[in-house]
Amino acid sequence: MTGRLFSLRGVLASRGGRPVFRDLDLDIAEGMTAVRGPSGSGKSTLLRLLNRLADPDAGTVAYAGDDVRGLDPLDLRRRVCLVPQLPALVEGDVARNVRLGPRLCGRDADVTRCLELAGLDMSYAAREAGRLSVGEQQRVMLARALALDPEVLLLDEPTSALDEESRAGVECTLSELGRELDTSAVVVTHDRGQAERLAGSNVLELNAGAVV
Repeated sequence: MTGRLFSLRGVLASRGGRPVFRDLDLDIAEGMTAVRGPSGSGKSTLLRLLNRLADPDAGTVAYAGDDVRGLDPLDLRRRVCLVPQLPALVEGDVARNVRLGPRLCGRDADVTRCLELAGLDMSYAAREAGRLSVGEQQRVMLARALALDPEVLLLDEPTSALDEESRAGVECTLSELGRELDTSAVVVTHDRGQAERLAGSNVLELNAGAVV
């Protein structure tokens, strides 16, 4: 997979009144891309621009050749699905959480398959989501995103709150997803080693709102 997925041209963006990007030009290809950089470099803002959780102050963001401002935001966010840095699960069992997104779209989810893809077995379906470890909750968030059958996953520091063992497990799961599914991913991380393990040489370095 080598086609162009996202194109940003002349993007000016701010967050909380603070400029983040000035005249940013950037292409992101299909497949697995890691975005690395220090805190405040614009990594999370970039993810928000890619699925219209934020719009640029100037310039264009295109997905598959289409300006995202011309796309339905909810449909775009189903196709380009963000998994946030910290788990945000609803009250109830794991199965309810996995089914949440698809039910909003009027369909059901294959809970077993989504859990397996996220590295969890079916026994988790009936467990209370709020009683899981942070690492397990992060995997449930991934399963919930996969239930929407997205074209692209946006993962914001998916292992930042995990211990070393859990971090290695999530990295393995993400690598396997890249091989098993026709789904691209953009993974934000501050860890150079993790970026290279997940995306090889396909790593974008951001610093002070610019590609370096």
